Amino acid sequence: MPRPRWGRSVTFFGSNGASTESPPASEAEETEPAAQSRRRGKAQTRTATPTPDRRGVVVCGSDRTMLRVVTELVGSGEHVTAVVNPASRHFERIGELGAQVMGVRVVSESVLRRAGIDSADGKPSTARALVLLDADDVHNVHTALTARDMDPDLKIVIQMVNPRLGGQLHNLLGDCVVIAGPSLAAPAFVADALEDDELTWFEVGGRRLVAGPAALIRTPHLTVLADTTSSATPELLPAGSSDPAGDIVVGTGLRKVLRTRDVRRAGWLMATRDVMDRRVRVIAAVMAGLILTGTALTHWIAHVEWLRALYLAAGAVTSAGIEDNTFSDAKPWAKIAAVVVQLTGIVLMALLTAVIVDSLIGARLSRVIGGVRGRPRNHVVVCGLGTVGGRVLEILVERGVAVVGVERDDDAPGVQTAHRLRIPVVIGDSSNEETLRSAGVQRAQAVLAITNGDITNLESAMVVRELNPDARITLRMFDHDLAQRVERQLGLGHSRSVSMLVAPAIAAAVANRRSQSTVPAGRRVVLLTEVTVERDSVAVGRRLGELDEAGGLRVLARQDRDGWDWEPAFDRAVAPGTRLAVAGTRSGLARLLLATRAPHRSGPSGRMDP
Repeated sequence: MPRPRWGRSVTFFGSNGASTESPPASEAEETEPAAQSRRRGKAQTRTATPTPDRRGVVVCGSDRTMLRVVTELVGSGEHVTAVVNPASRHFERIGELGAQVMGVRVVSESVLRRAGIDSADGKPSTARALVLLDADDVHNVHTALTARDMDPDLKIVIQMVNPRLGGQLHNLLGDCVVIAGPSLAAPAFVADALEDDELTWFEVGGRRLVAGPAALIRTPHLTVLADTTSSATPELLPAGSSDPAGDIVVGTGLRKVLRTRDVRRAGWLMATRDVMDRRVRVIAAVMAGLILTGTALTHWIAHVEWLRALYLAAGAVTSAGIEDNTFSDAKPWAKIAAVVVQLTGIVLMALLTAVIVDSLIGARLSRVIGGVRGRPRNHVVVCGLGTVGGRVLEILVERGVAVVGVERDDDAPGVQTAHRLRIPVVIGDSSNEETLRSAGVQRAQAVLAITNGDITNLESAMVVRELNPDARITLRMFDHDLAQRVERQLGLGHSRSVSMLVAPAIAAAVANRRSQSTVPAGRRVVLLTEVTVERDSVAVGRRLGELDEAGGLRVLARQDRDGWDWEPAFDRAVAPGTRLAVAGTRSGLARLLLATRAPHRSGPSGRMDP
């Protein structure tokens, strides 16, 4: 019988390389039969080991992520061919790691063929996988399409900056894994800033998902993992819940919370004040003095009434022109004075226009309109609004946290995100004290220094520590050795690296290792992972709903030729090669793995060490 549905969902594209976490050493609900099954599964794994695919892996890129990925792959025993731009400062270091290095400025079809990607004449390529780490998404897609034409069976792993573009690659490339660095790294930075361990971000079934308390997760929820209010011990994978607010659920994002203590943006009133700076006020004062003087002289010399004299003087100073017949009968010196006044007005109007344009463009409109208003307190300051910073802003807003952004380049992707979310942005160098003071770091609860420069982030952290010793500081450090020394010797807070977060996911995707995520529920845990149904296994031919196990296992989605289906037909038979996204206890997953493995055979995709 099909299990009850828990609501419809909205597609959220992410990467397929979630990090692997190990569960606790013991769990209370594991029964003796389950333990025996687990021991049998381990024995089966030891006795039947498949022949590994020893073909090489081609990695293209030149940045620090490339260095970290090559380190991971070489350390796991892979034969790596690294296609690196010879101008990269990591060129020699990558060669020292043990990879075969090809110094190439532009990756072309001939370069890929030399690297081992060519399945001509029915022979497989000498490379089984291609990893693309270029910072340009379009270049990555172009290279991936070229490689797919050269070898239809090649495994392709791509790091993408644009998650929407990455979500469409499956239609173009078929079997590929998309790793979205910002989606992987942003939750870790937010968790550091908020000292929050309630939420678990993971990727399963082709989606970027989040698990945590129902009050924080956006509805509709995909499934309920645990009911923490049913008894002293949480009930895992319940069929229903009497108190949905006490559930631990899975969803596609966070519920938007009203920011009651939001940081106010500068607005048009402060924009006008910033535009009317000292230069504008001086020029306006000079023009006002000329108008008043001209009004008095016109009244006394030409015997014109005061209002008309004011009109004539203002027209002359502002270059609007004067009536010639008014001064036609005036003395020569009066006519000359009128011409001088008009020429002076022309110069002053030109200066006034130039100063206002300089205020609007030189100071940047985003700084004038989107700056900070008032004296914010207990907010989070995000320094660096690139792709990672933009995603951090979105998560903080979803959590209802007051936030201020700091960015040097007002064309950065995160600045546009901040304007869309109505978040104040201070345009300036985040390592500058005045810039940080404008963002209110001296009253902030946390500061994230996540620009693209290690030195800038380090300087920003040092200034923040002087201005606010109590603030929680998290740095984005690309250099792993520098990060360790900063944490140990300077005590400036935690440091994280996007490449350190992305590299293990890429290595796991290349090796076809099954990734799993652990969601705590009191003293118990629920594991979320993907399992492949092998040919001749017990699960082949059974209905999908029969694999569900009350309190032990729940099938979330299945993968078919058209992609992942998150509303599968549970009365449909399971076919060989079907990939399932599941949530379960340790013992429930152990029983599923035994049912989905072929007799006397196991593989990396089906192995689990409970």
